[in-house]
Amino acid sequence: MFDFGRDPLAHFQEFLKEAESKGLPEPTGMSLATATPEGRPSVRTVLFKGFYQSGITFYTNFEGRKGRELISNPFAAINFWWPALDKQVRFEGNIEKLPRDVSEAYFATRPRLSQLGAWSSNQSAEIPDLDFLQSKLKETEKKFENKTIPCPPHWGGFVLVPHEVEFWIGRQGRLHERYVYQKQAQGWRTFLRSP
Repeated sequence: MFDFGRDPLAHFQEFLKEAESKGLPEPTGMSLATATPEGRPSVRTVLFKGFYQSGITFYTNFEGRKGRELISNPFAAINFWWPALDKQVRFEGNIEKLPRDVSEAYFATRPRLSQLGAWSSNQSAEIPDLDFLQSKLKETEKKFENKTIPCPPHWGGFVLVPHEVEFWIGRQGRLHERYVYQKQAQGWRTFLRSP
């Protein structure tokens, strides 16, 4: 039985732990929807990287399309979908940049190739071919040979601070369970949504 008395992030952690325990591929993969200031949407899959002050975190290049959209229109939606469990969790909320020291600390834990990639790729920009990208990577490898790779100034984290969270549990006959938390000044308003 779903318990509305519990914090939504505690419920989310339970769902995620279940997905991880089943050995599902990329259980932390989430669809991230952003929009331009004019409302033109785009969506892509990114990886959940933990919590920060009751929000959902992920990292990216600030100069790529998603980074630019998140900075110019700081609202987003995230969806976790685990088909093998017949469960999903949706978050909608405000976007904030993570503090620089938090982004730098996370960057230091990334594999070296991922660190090099953050410096080598001008994310979302048009490139002539894959050889161009490989050439940029080789230049970056040479630049940082035998050195610690610092976090690029154009790279870091965002946190989605939710104002709505919905837990969806699939049921036969499409009579799905939908448990909703909506942020109010005094706390969370909770209710069920019709499938």
